[in-house]
Amino acid sequence: MSMTETPVGTVVVDIQNITAGYLPGVNILNGCSLTAREGELIGIIGPNGAGKSTLLKSIFGQVKIRDGRILLMGEDITGLRANKLVDRGVGMVPQNNNVFPSLTIEENLQMGLYQRPREYDERLQFVVGIFGELGKRLKQRAGSLSGGERQMVAMGRALMMRPHVLLLDEPSAGLSPARQDEAFLRVSEINRAGVTTIMVEQNARRCLQICDRAYVLDQGKDAYTGTGRQLLNDPKVIGLYLGTLGA
Repeated sequence: MSMTETPVGTVVVDIQNITAGYLPGVNILNGCSLTAREGELIGIIGPNGAGKSTLLKSIFGQVKIRDGRILLMGEDITGLRANKLVDRGVGMVPQNNNVFPSLTIEENLQMGLYQRPREYDERLQFVVGIFGELGKRLKQRAGSLSGGERQMVAMGRALMMRPHVLLLDEPSAGLSPARQDEAFLRVSEINRAGVTTIMVEQNARRCLQICDRAYVLDQGKDAYTGTGRQLLNDPKVIGLYLGTLGA
């Protein structure tokens, strides 16, 4: 159900009616579609088990796509492996195990640019411009960082490759309320820096407050889509999916 006019701009990611799942004959996504345009911050919300994280993993080549296709800048990337997707401009920050704990912050960031080491200094300046704390602690081991700090390192590493699109899987998960606010602020800063962003989030209210547009997934399909504000205030979306979110 569309509740907003189609925005204009270059289409970065175009997911067309995909069916996907982990096990043979068991589909998690059942005809899911999504479009992200240049510079947009797209939110994906919905009940547990709706397929939110599976959708991100499908884009990033980690889930078998059985039908439909995924386009990146108009090019079919359906089923490509993660290393090829990174080279083509897709960055992914998973919810867990998203840093190399035995390496320093600097070494983690270098790992993000191992395919283009000559661009390291330039990209490092971009990343520390967003995550100023990292620039002061480059020699610190990532394993000694808090959950929120690790999240910054993981985002920074993904940004080193100058991605066309950044995929974020629940960036606020497991963080204290204060750290959650910081995580959403960082996501907004990344997006304002010109990075098209697709974010899965359980914290639906905060997600809808900062995103340009959002999709509500239900049983592997995009049940509702609209601007963040429209979904935040839509009685049907609140009643069916978000409980007392808008109360």
